[in-house]
Amino acid sequence: MAILRCRSVFISDVHLGTPDCKAAYLLDFLRNLQCQKLYLVGDIIDLESLSRRRWWHQDHGTVIAEVLDMARRGIEVTYIPGNHDAALRGLVGQSICGVRIELDAIHVGADGRRYRVSHGDEYDPEQIGRSWMLHIGEAMHRFICWGNRRVNAWRRRMALPYLPLSIIVKSHIGKALAYIRAYEERVAADARERGMDGHICGHIHYGQVRTIDGVLYLNDGDWVEHCTALVEDEIGAMELIHWSEQPTALGRASRELVLPSPTAALALAPLARRKRDLDELRPAA
Repeated sequence: MAILRCRSVFISDVHLGTPDCKAAYLLDFLRNLQCQKLYLVGDIIDLESLSRRRWWHQDHGTVIAEVLDMARRGIEVTYIPGNHDAALRGLVGQSICGVRIELDAIHVGADGRRYRVSHGDEYDPEQIGRSWMLHIGEAMHRFICWGNRRVNAWRRRMALPYLPLSIIVKSHIGKALAYIRAYEERVAADARERGMDGHICGHIHYGQVRTIDGVLYLNDGDWVEHCTALVEDEIGAMELIHWSEQPTALGRASRELVLPSPTAALALAPLARRKRDLDELRPAA
């Protein structure tokens, strides 16, 4: 694949240490990337899962080695722990092998726009940790991820590109979409109160580029289900991209124009067609 050159990159929810992590795709992405700044926006290493079950693939260690090599080469790497790697929050303010650990960050884009960057778990409803519905949700999510692994194993055997099955499910369940929209609005409202132009986060495994009451909500997605990253180009435009056999643009926001991510972009449109459509629109931004 062609080298992806950009100013800044934001990735989150990799969940290294779990069978669902798409480490091979992420490794390919990192090896084809040239950037100045890399933000690891939480849940990179799933310490919570590893505490319950020891599972590790060689590719997972290679991803960590690649990130450390990027830091060694002078790329500014910032690690913002999430709820699944919260133990690392005790190291805030320290640098490990050139990787700076912070609770959150303020990113100033090339066009001067200011974004707060955080994992996003702080925007969960207060009652979510006490609700029995949480356990039902986790069980359903594990089942969806299991199905995603099986479906894409079959697609690989048939030489078909990766398909994020879970986005189809999430985009057709009313309560799931309602939760996602309410979460997005809470994040945007907080950014507005802080006087920010936007907020960059992860956490809910649903990549998005969206303007909410004048505030730019940017979610970089995940590398468990959707294989997405948020990238900033040299003029400050932000773009959500999917990276697998067919890299695909899913949304873009420059200062002049926002092309929001449509619901179920990957589920309802073939990757190649979606990429062509956005490529045609991109020069206008």
